[in-house]
Amino acid sequence: MKKLILNIVLVFALIISVSSCRETKAEKAAEAVENTTEEAVEETEGALEKTGKAIDNVVEETEEAVEATEEAVEEIDGDDN
Repeated sequence: MKKLILNIVLVFALIISVSSCRETKAEKAAEAVENTTEEAVEETEGALEKTGKAIDNVVEETEEAVEATEEAVEEIDGDDN
């Protein structure tokens, strides 16, 4: 009887130790979501940086175009006098 109880306890302990080490579907899903989120953040950051640089370039080119137009208008006005 003593050996039977001891064996049952040992089997129970083995079952608990094996089942507690398994990765559940929820853990796998959470890890997949985390990885996907990290990838999306990295891609978004890169896109935002590129967009910011493109906007800066457009603003700079627009300012240069405005200055060139102003100079051309002044030149035309100066020719008429």
